[in-house]
Formats: sequence, C-alpha cells, structure tokens
Amino acid sequence: MNLVVDVGNTYVKCAIFNFENLLHKSSFTLESFPEEYKKLKSAYPKLEKAIISSVGHLSKAQVDRVAEDLELLVLNSDLNFPFINKYQTPKTLGVDRMALVAAAVDQFPNKNVLVIDAGTCITYDFVTQDKHYLGGAISPGIRLRYKALNNLTANLPLLETRQPDKLIGDSTESAIHSGVIHGVIKEIDGVLEDYIYEYRDLTVILTGGDSKFLSNQLKNTIFANSNFLLEGLNYILEYNSK
Repeated sequence: MNLVVDVGNTYVKCAIFNFENLLHKSSFTLESFPEEYKKLKSAYPKLEKAIISSVGHLSKAQVDRVAEDLELLVLNSDLNFPFINKYQTPKTLGVDRMALVAAAVDQFPNKNVLVIDAGTCITYDFVTQDKHYLGGAISPGIRLRYKALNNLTANLPLLETRQPDKLIGDSTESAIHSGVIHGVIKEIDGVLEDYIYEYRDLTVILTGGDSKFLSNQLKNTIFANSNFLLEGLNYILEYNSK
C-alpha cells in the first residue's frame, strides 16, 4: 500500500493507493501535514511505501518522519522514468510534469499523448507512442491572468473566476471575464488543433485544478482526469521499486 504526497506552495494533496487502485484522497494546508500524516498512518496501517513530490516545501524533520515509518522515494530527475526524456534541460523540468508524462505512458501505451495541466500555469506535455518525451509549453493559468490584469494595470479590478455571460463584454468586469476565459479556451483549442494536425492519432488528457471548469467548454475530444498527477506519482513509485 502506497502513500503519495504532492506538496504545493500552500496545500498538500495526499493519496493512498493499493497497487493502482485509489483508496483515499485529501487536501489540506502545509501546516497541517504532521497531523494529517499521523491520521493517515493510523487509518491505513498497511502502508509500506511513500513518494513525496516538491519536497522543498516540507521541513527536513517532516520528511525524516515519513522516512522513518515508510520506504520513502523523493521525486527528482535522477530517478528511473518509463520514458526517454528528450528535454534539452532535464534538470529544469518540473517534477510534476515528469509525473504526468509517466501516467500518460502507463495508462495509454503505444499512443501519442498530450497532457494539459490547467492549474496556476497551463502546461502542455507531449510524449510519443514510442515513449519519447519531447517537451511542450507553459503559459499563464486562469488565476494568473486575472491577477496580471489587476497587478500590472492601474484601474482593473481583481475578479473571481467566472464563466462569461456573453462574448462581448459591455462592462469592465464582463470584458475581463470574456477576455480571460475565452482567451484560455481559444488557446487550448488552438494548441490542440496544431498537435492534431501533426499527430493524427492523438490522445488528450486534461487535468489540474481548472480541468473541471474547462472540460465541457473545449471543442476537441479530451479525457478529463483530476487524479492524473497522483496516479503518475504512484506509478513512478512502483516503477522505481521493481
């Protein structure tokens, strides 16, 4: 039984897997990690292995505590991965993107796969049917776009994410919503069309915090999976345990 820990700047996501089966998923603040970890250990006494992503946000004492209890793997670029990394600067490739590509190779073997992670940033990661990871793209996510309009201009307000009522905004607020949301949707659809032109047999995965919000608005066929990163981390743990 495996513990998967994905640490962000503010929140921690934890998942419990029995082989590839997801048994539990939770999210909590970084400060709550010691207490929540203790609860998970108590609730799942058969835990044997763990993987931590973005370990820099946890204290050494917290990481050491997990390592004392479980066989711990810390995600980094030096591990074994189930794909050939063609990225020219592999040391700078985010570990979260590595986990997404691992999930793509595991769940869609012999397929060309594009993984779109719609979170703080929108990342595009492409792996070929013969397991060559070629790279992708990074652009600002929805919240970043709202914040940029507020932070980098004198008079535009910071708004909460909302589906625009219409294409043509007839007020400052409705114009911002139209620009941000329609801009993101048109970007993703445009990128997909370019990939589909290059790779006719293409599987597209949409994941990340904004995946649910966006999934029904995109015109191209996609698979939405909010657990894709956690599943990829679990696969990397198993892959390196063999």
